[in-house]
Amino acid sequence: MLLPGQAKKIGWNLPDPSISGEYKDFCKTRDKIKQLVEDFFKRGYLKAFVNDNNIANIVLNNLSEGIIAHDIDRNIVFFNNAAEKITGYSKKEIVGNDCHNVFPGKFCGNKCSFCGKCPLFDSAQYPVDITTKSGDIRNVEMMVKSVKDNNGNMTGVVASFRDVTIERSMAHRLGKIESFAGIIGNDKKMLEIFDLIRSVADVKIPVFIEGESGTGKELVAVAIHNEGSRAEKLFVPVNCGALPENLLESELFGHVKGAFTGAVRDKKGRFELADGGTIFLDEIGDISLAMQVKLLRVLQEGTFEKVGDTKTIKTNVRVISATNKDIRTEIKEGRFREDLYYRLCVMPIKLPPLRERAGDIPLIVDNLIKRISEDTGNEILISPSTVDILMSYEWRGNIRELQNALQFAAVKCRNGLIKPHHLPPHIANMPSLAINSDNFASSLINTRKNKLTTKAVDTALKQTGGNKAKAARVLGVGRATLYRFIDNK
Repeated sequence: MLLPGQAKKIGWNLPDPSISGEYKDFCKTRDKIKQLVEDFFKRGYLKAFVNDNNIANIVLNNLSEGIIAHDIDRNIVFFNNAAEKITGYSKKEIVGNDCHNVFPGKFCGNKCSFCGKCPLFDSAQYPVDITTKSGDIRNVEMMVKSVKDNNGNMTGVVASFRDVTIERSMAHRLGKIESFAGIIGNDKKMLEIFDLIRSVADVKIPVFIEGESGTGKELVAVAIHNEGSRAEKLFVPVNCGALPENLLESELFGHVKGAFTGAVRDKKGRFELADGGTIFLDEIGDISLAMQVKLLRVLQEGTFEKVGDTKTIKTNVRVISATNKDIRTEIKEGRFREDLYYRLCVMPIKLPPLRERAGDIPLIVDNLIKRISEDTGNEILISPSTVDILMSYEWRGNIRELQNALQFAAVKCRNGLIKPHHLPPHIANMPSLAINSDNFASSLINTRKNKLTTKAVDTALKQTGGNKAKAARVLGVGRATLYRFIDNK
């Protein structure tokens, strides 16, 4: 595989002596090869190749970004000095080896494109967490570029990567991270949860997620699965609270034909389907004590039997469970087995209700409004005073209730701008909604003086992507008024 900057191959265009089959033609070709090889060594061709290669290596080895290249079989052919510094591995340990074998958990983790057939892509860019030789986790930004031959066939890839661990840590401290793996928020509690997800993603230990309904427990479970090495396998969710006990057992472990009335054929259970991947047991606090015993065996031994069968099946799954109940109260009152809890809760994650991170509401609203706009095909905007009301509401149903309220308002508003009176009545007519100047939206517009503020204008322009006409609508002023304010700033 030729790397960028390396010399091209030499074409000698030798005649094929087998065509004529004459010995004299064979001798001519042999002599020609001998002459060309002598010329290659004696007339400077070799020196030119070596110099060209040395220049390319000097350039690549003095870059601050790590460079790694491998062929289509994942055999590493190049590893520069910066790559050694970032990963802690030397060239001698890396070059000539399969990148899946020399790096713990594969160099690109679950984002690897070379786990199956040779992929078809030109370039790709993504963040990835790598494990260094010393066992440290480093956050890197990866740019992968395919290398192709003269016929356009892929011969390998060159990847450049830079260490952004410090940058990400600083962004974390300053609260600049607004989302992670599809989860929106930059509240301190959410940033800690993002760190927990990264920490447990590549470890098989069971995770126990607690939180009220609508806080996004399944989103966290999906993020743990997708960020880890099991992402290539299935993520299998089961709502334990939605199924009666006899159906839940069949759903989890499967059944054989004739096991019960209606079992007309063999069926695989969710544990069998999730083999190698992740099973998510939602509302785990609702299962019966009898089912808890059967679940405990799977966690302890990794084996189970289908309903109506005596054959033992072994499974390798990662278990993530969740509940909206106070599980310690359930244990105290004898409704949940303590030994099962300790099997499930090796790593607990507690999700805060939306009312405890009201500062995230503008971010979540912005994300939901964009999704509603895409789903309906109509551009929807929301006024600052409406956001202020949303931040003042308690949201006992959390993000799910907020989403429903915005969908209601999007249907009710006619001109594409959601105002307070478009919200559901129980939210819009709250008696406690006396807006004070410390609230988010009130700080944007000085309504007492009926004047625009720089912060209000900047926020509105950001929300509308710099469209002044739309920003004027959000601010409730005419375009001319907004233009004059901007010109006089």
